[in-house]
Amino acid sequence: MNKETPTLCYSDYLKLPILLNAQVPESTQYGQQAHDEMLFIITHQTYELWFKQILYELYSVLDLFAVLPLDEKKLYTLSTRLRRIIKIQGVINQQINIMETMTPLDFLDFRDYLIPASGFQSRQFREIELRLGLSHHLNSFSYGRFSKEDKTYLENSAQQPSLFELLDVWLARMPFLEFQDFSFWNSYNKAVQDMLDNDVKIIKNNPLLNTSEQDFQLQALQSTQQNFDCLFDKNKYRQFQQKGLFKLSYEATLAALFIQLYRDEPLLQLPFKLLNQLMDIDAELTQWRSNHALMVQRMVGTKIGTGGSSGHDYLKSTISGKRIFADLFNLSTFLIPRSKLPELPALLIRNLGFYPTA
Repeated sequence: MNKETPTLCYSDYLKLPILLNAQVPESTQYGQQAHDEMLFIITHQTYELWFKQILYELYSVLDLFAVLPLDEKKLYTLSTRLRRIIKIQGVINQQINIMETMTPLDFLDFRDYLIPASGFQSRQFREIELRLGLSHHLNSFSYGRFSKEDKTYLENSAQQPSLFELLDVWLARMPFLEFQDFSFWNSYNKAVQDMLDNDVKIIKNNPLLNTSEQDFQLQALQSTQQNFDCLFDKNKYRQFQQKGLFKLSYEATLAALFIQLYRDEPLLQLPFKLLNQLMDIDAELTQWRSNHALMVQRMVGTKIGTGGSSGHDYLKSTISGKRIFADLFNLSTFLIPRSKLPELPALLIRNLGFYPTA
């Protein structure tokens, strides 16, 4: 006789008795519950649930990136999961609006009870930063006031290949920059020089500019020339790297730029989309930090944060310093008009399958 399959209950499947009883306001231990503490707890618990989903998708992305060759089928899966991460980030950023229905006085009703707990102790958020590649960009990565167990876990996470590092390896293996007797970079270099020489003529022949204005624009153009020069000289590129102006390897930067310039080629459209999604993830992270810094300023002004940080000032200082894929944003520096792009050989176009081999 077959046993009957137990009936699955919605509440049991989602573990709702555990989930819905996980909100325990600290203020109740001091005589009277602060009304807005429930909102504060639920909002941050929701953050952590979404962080868990982001990490779940990110682990998958890292596994796919780590195995070569990275064919179009894998690229599509990667793109789908990166898109999901971006959508989740959008939801997280919107949650700030709900938190802002709480006034600073409402927050003060329970703020002191939270010390020394702090959002900086979110192990999941810090792991997201590490898995994306933040530790690759910083000489020293602060783990904040984590427990010994969490600190060990994060230190181990920082030793694993990050998405930034795997992206660098993938791009650097692109085989199409030199193809038979065609050198894209020689052709591109000539196109850039023609464009800059034409810009010089335009500035010098512009009757609306006086001498000082012409000198100013010519100096700016010279700076642009220096930026382009690093693409054609690996030693100059490394000098820029040492100054922190580039994080990607020389080969990876050239490949990423090639994708940007020839994004219209059918087999480069998906790689182009993937690069843009990484920029979207970086932009959403920057937006989250900015929103959070403004909210902290609104709630506590210049007071010290509950975790001992300098509050708003510290958060504000991290906004620009924690960009992970800034190199991809900066590629726009090196774009030239489509009409000036070197024409690719017909055979190269036919072979643009973008399957870097091991």
